[in-house]
Amino acid sequence: MHIAVIGAGAVGLATARELAVRGNRVTVIEASRPGAGTTGTTFAWVNSHGKEPQSYFELNLAGLRAHHELDAALGGGPRWFRPTGNLEWATAPEHAEALRTRAARLRERGYAVREPTPAQARELEPGARIPDGAGAVAFFPAEGHVLTGEFLARMLTDALACGAVLRCPARVAEVAPRPGGVRLLLEDGSAVQADAAVTAAGRWTEALTATAGHPVPMAGPEAPGSAAVGHLGYTAPAPVRLERVLTTGRLNVRPDGGGRLVLQGLDLDADADPAAAPAPRVAEALRERLAEVLVGGAFAEVAEVRVGRRALPADGLTVCGFADPDARLYTIATHSGITLAPALARWAAEEILDGTERPELAGFRPGRFRGGRPDVHLTQARLPGRQ
Repeated sequence: MHIAVIGAGAVGLATARELAVRGNRVTVIEASRPGAGTTGTTFAWVNSHGKEPQSYFELNLAGLRAHHELDAALGGGPRWFRPTGNLEWATAPEHAEALRTRAARLRERGYAVREPTPAQARELEPGARIPDGAGAVAFFPAEGHVLTGEFLARMLTDALACGAVLRCPARVAEVAPRPGGVRLLLEDGSAVQADAAVTAAGRWTEALTATAGHPVPMAGPEAPGSAAVGHLGYTAPAPVRLERVLTTGRLNVRPDGGGRLVLQGLDLDADADPAAAPAPRVAEALRERLAEVLVGGAFAEVAEVRVGRRALPADGLTVCGFADPDARLYTIATHSGITLAPALARWAAEEILDGTERPELAGFRPGRFRGGRPDVHLTQARLPGRQ
């Protein structure tokens, strides 16, 4: 079977690899370069604990488990998945109460949660500046983070080794599904004919699927302050000891390899504007907060602040399934792309190749938008560190 995959981010390359290792002919079409879209500006925290409703929690839990399984199955070489857990603490009373409530709810769901004392948490993460008076502390040991460059490299090289072809840069202008196949018209005038196509185009999903007559509405990724827009800070190598994701009321931070860190202060996102350079105050605020959170943070240099644009479906929940009645156009769009990539890739391959309908995806089909664009409050992009 010949399958075209549109988009070479985390989801697209994971799907291409899954299809290729199963012996299919795969063509990946990428408009810019691998990882240039959403994957290039993501905090890359693999977790399920802040995800609601229950069905979305379970979907992300399956994604978390899939990372553990894939990491164990492939082994060897640079490891993209760092399952070192997530340590969260709260000093503000409202945040502390929410953290305790969330930990109790997750424990009831069977999610791995520990509630160490501040002293025990500092033993776990010696560089963390956790005050003795912290109102609540929780450790989620099954969670982790992904080094996105390492992940993309493994997915791409595996796919190419199995015969996949990468066309890059090449932009798809139109998708035309029809009985028996799908035709992709590229902006350079060439075309790709395949038995099926997978759109893994992130924030470009709506425009792309609209050309096929089956639009999947996405939250606007261009509007300043949108839930789909946010800042990420990247440090130069810094004298900071950090093993895992840390989430606090003012800063989320994780290692990024080579002594570098990725920083996120969600309250700073209100002014994030994709059309403008980030204000210098954002970098300064992130550095100041890092000094508050980690020993050595005062000596870190925030080398770059990027404005990321999240791939956020209009109702905040993942989209995964066939968009057309002839089952030729398979669409994946999700804010949880890093967490879900291995699981969605496997399920998509099963549904495309075998016609198997995965029950996990029952509430996440593209068909739910056929009645028009929903008018709901988007929350999924704002959950980490803000509960």
